[in-house]
Amino acid sequence: MNIDFKDLALFIEIAEASNLTHGARRAFMSPAAASARIKALESQLNTHLLYRDSRGVDLTEAGRRLLPHARLLMRQLGYLETEFAQYGADASGHIRIFANTTAVTEFLPEVLSRYLALYPGVSIDLQERHSPDIVRGVLDGSTDLGITAGPVAAKDLEIIHFSTDRLVLALPEGHSLESRETVSFAESLNFPHVGPQEGSTLHDFLREQASHIGHNLKWRIQVSSFESICRMVETGVGLGIIPESSALRYQQTMKLSLKQLDEPWAVRERSMLVRDLNALPGCVKALINTIRPNP
Repeated sequence: MNIDFKDLALFIEIAEASNLTHGARRAFMSPAAASARIKALESQLNTHLLYRDSRGVDLTEAGRRLLPHARLLMRQLGYLETEFAQYGADASGHIRIFANTTAVTEFLPEVLSRYLALYPGVSIDLQERHSPDIVRGVLDGSTDLGITAGPVAAKDLEIIHFSTDRLVLALPEGHSLESRETVSFAESLNFPHVGPQEGSTLHDFLREQASHIGHNLKWRIQVSSFESICRMVETGVGLGIIPESSALRYQQTMKLSLKQLDEPWAVRERSMLVRDLNALPGCVKALINTIRPNP
């Protein structure tokens, strides 16, 4: 079998566009040339990869199985090119990161600023994703590095713990719970809550925890950021549960009272996810070493 990497790259573009013409354009080919190359790839693999119709293309079962392998092979080829573009090449390359909201908004800006000052030849594609998408992206090769919080249920991944955060309850100053040392989640549900938008990791997590204790968590209002949650809490709209790292920052400029949640799940381990640490290029390993504390 002698598969051309260009054919794999073209297949990925077509699969992600769900359209042969659009995929060909992304790969800088004519539709006719792209169609011929895909047919040649199918001949190499002795199977059909795409269902074609007037609306576009869909992957066959074989195509779905090929896609993650193709992504991993192309990413590994990118690693190889990076490593030898400049000998000892921690200093150059491109890194794709999928990270949760807290990572993107709270600590990665400072970390990446420090890292990019040391490695000016590196470019970074940082995308905010939900935890299941982060895990899936690392597994299928869509991203080099995943950053998430809380338990990670995924085989075939290396999990690198690097810090601990916790969820806290934010109250407006003068609230009836302000005198308490800690507050249980169930107690907090006696009051209206301000929450993140539906589909976010924290939204789904808190709804799940409420369900475990027989509550149907209903948000008084849902907003798009931790800062917005804190502003709503400050004005008395409701209570909010957010990461402590975010809450402490916003408490500096807002009238908030923060209370520890008396729940074991409030403590959340932050982790980096990779498929194979030893196979990563030097620039990614250098970033991982920048994020995690020195031993």
